[in-house]
Amino acid sequence: MERERLGSRLGFILLSAGCAIGCGNVWKFPWVAGESGGGAFVLLYILCLLILGLPAMTMEFALGRASQASPVRMYQKLEKKGQKWHLHGYVALLGNVCLMAFYTVVTGWLIYYFVSFVTGKTQELGFERMISNPAINVTYLAIAVVLGFVILTFQLQGGLERITKYMMCLLIILMLALAVKSGTYEGAAQGYKFYLIPDFSKINLKVVAAAMNQAFFTLSVGMGGMAIFGSYLGDDRSLLGESVHVIALDTLVAIVAGLIIFPSCYAFDLKVTAGPALLFDTMATVFTNIAGGRVWGSLFFLFMVFAAFSTELTVCENILACVREMTGFSRKKGCLLCGTIIFLLSLTTALGFSVLSFHPFTPSSTWLDFWDFLVSTNILPLGAMIIALFCTSRRFGWGWEKFMAEANKGEGLKVKNWMRPIFAYVVPGCILVIYIVGMVTFEWR
Repeated sequence: MERERLGSRLGFILLSAGCAIGCGNVWKFPWVAGESGGGAFVLLYILCLLILGLPAMTMEFALGRASQASPVRMYQKLEKKGQKWHLHGYVALLGNVCLMAFYTVVTGWLIYYFVSFVTGKTQELGFERMISNPAINVTYLAIAVVLGFVILTFQLQGGLERITKYMMCLLIILMLALAVKSGTYEGAAQGYKFYLIPDFSKINLKVVAAAMNQAFFTLSVGMGGMAIFGSYLGDDRSLLGESVHVIALDTLVAIVAGLIIFPSCYAFDLKVTAGPALLFDTMATVFTNIAGGRVWGSLFFLFMVFAAFSTELTVCENILACVREMTGFSRKKGCLLCGTIIFLLSLTTALGFSVLSFHPFTPSSTWLDFWDFLVSTNILPLGAMIIALFCTSRRFGWGWEKFMAEANKGEGLKVKNWMRPIFAYVVPGCILVIYIVGMVTFEWR
């Protein structure tokens, strides 16, 4: 099967950023920032992106470009004879499928809210009412899955790359417009003060751990998402420089999301720690109480749909590429198979708040919590640690010299030898800390 190529460098950056940019940037980032001291957390978050995120993304890009294969095959091409690193490729594929088992449902929720604002049926909105309604959940799940895989049936350049370019550009424009609008609310200044001015007295181990966790997970590194786009990339640009551009775009979206939400919350006296309601009920309340709220609410949830779809499309492309390499299927046949599996698996989440009730951990936990636990708490961090060890271990893995040679092909920022301790020890060490903290603090019962 001939390897497809991206049509432009911009396409690569926007696709990679699209994989990283999602609901976590717009919902989780402001929420975690609100719980963790605002400006102090934001500063730590940016530092962690540079120290952890940048090396991790560069290594995953390098594996993809060097192997010219999907995650299920890339280790087989790069590992030494008799090694078992390739087993992680199958775990990465499983992780992507588990992610879509709940992420497609969340995408459907956002589409539902967008449609409700466009049609003026905001009086029917309510997060609890929505998630407990099987008809709404299944209908909008189907829309999210079908639309995503219809786009993916087209060739890489004509389908995913073209759609993502337009979608990401519109997302940024919409976000900037909404940020300007939020700044006009009375009381917005207090939101800016909380968000942008660090209060270093609020920094503690918990805040540091939260910043590390958010910086790491926002980039979606560890399940082959960046590797697959690295495999579509030529040798004309160095990978450290490209990682900088992707992370800068991802960070811009997260920061601007805070500029939208925090002024709105302070202006309307709403809690910034409201969890899922911060995005759904809370922001819906804001838009139903301002002039032109129907228009602004429609734009807000449209930009949220774009953010969610950017991740859904790129993760599903990763799944599709893996399946096609294992089966030899065409794009259309692969899309039909993958779309059907993801839809059926996602029914557990869509119906998990009603007819398929399941409490894997606490009495209030659901299927969504189960899938998220597998991905966020286990597969992502352990996968990233495996990638870091494979790329930097000369004896047991690919080796630092081979990684650096691949990463430094082309023009742009280069990986230097003095960076090796960061890549080889700091990154996996911090990931291990994140994993242990995540397991210890997890609410099992």
